[in-house]
Amino acid sequence: MQESIMLFFLNIANPTLDFLANIASAVGEQTFVIAVILYIFYNYDKKKGFGLFTSVLFAVLGMGILKAVVRAPRPFQVLESIDGKRLETATGYSFPSGHTTTGAAFYTALALTFKKRPVSILCAVMMALVGLSRLYLGVHWPIDVFAGLLLGVTISFTVSRYLNALYDDKNKRIRLSLWIGSLSFAAGAITAILLNTGTIDEVAFTDLMKVFALGGGGYLGFALENKKVNFTVEEKRSKQIVRYVIGLVGILLFIGAKVIIPESLYAVGSFVRYTLVGLWATGLYPLIGKNLRLFSGSR
Repeated sequence: MQESIMLFFLNIANPTLDFLANIASAVGEQTFVIAVILYIFYNYDKKKGFGLFTSVLFAVLGMGILKAVVRAPRPFQVLESIDGKRLETATGYSFPSGHTTTGAAFYTALALTFKKRPVSILCAVMMALVGLSRLYLGVHWPIDVFAGLLLGVTISFTVSRYLNALYDDKNKRIRLSLWIGSLSFAAGAITAILLNTGTIDEVAFTDLMKVFALGGGGYLGFALENKKVNFTVEEKRSKQIVRYVIGLVGILLFIGAKVIIPESLYAVGSFVRYTLVGLWATGLYPLIGKNLRLFSGSR
């Protein structure tokens, strides 16, 4: 049945659908999701930004662990008729779909955050399109997409249920950030070292290591921001745009720094880059921005 579904998408393929599928896939990728969460955290509501980050991170961690355990091949590796498209985004094993998990967690959390029917409908459509795009592109099986949807939605509902009361207690929020950040940082560092020494499977653990690094830096940054900055989002629109653009450019520079890292240090270098992405976004940049009056609402 799964093969029949894959062949159906192969038979309807055309340049227009290729273009649309690439766009649909992109809105479930890390750069887009980080950019939206960053805007919400800086300029709309810090609590909502923290909740979105937590939902997506926990879902992606669960996905990464499942990929490392199951290690299922992708459709284009099994079926000769499937070439696979957008292969640069198909870096790990197949089950479950990373894009679908990320999209499901993000758009579910977004719907639960804003609780408006038009937003909820749009989010449901978006997560469905992300999943369908991965089937159309030939990089995931239907069961991968179904599992990604289930995992992302379930974790977002679970996180949303318990996070609100916890976030409102500042001391608990800081302790949670420090604990998760420290554990995630340590797990990422160990995984990176094992990858660099060739001790563990590169395909199974590289993406998981990056998630650990992003979570470690992000949560340690949240703790730093709460202790040293504690900015408010209210500000003139022009200043909001400037501080968002600078923050986003910093993230893109850290991600793009891979081109200067020696091949022999690829895993450790990735760990450092993704740790800095998280730390910069949630803590380091707000601290610097406070001194530069980019976060002039700081107190």
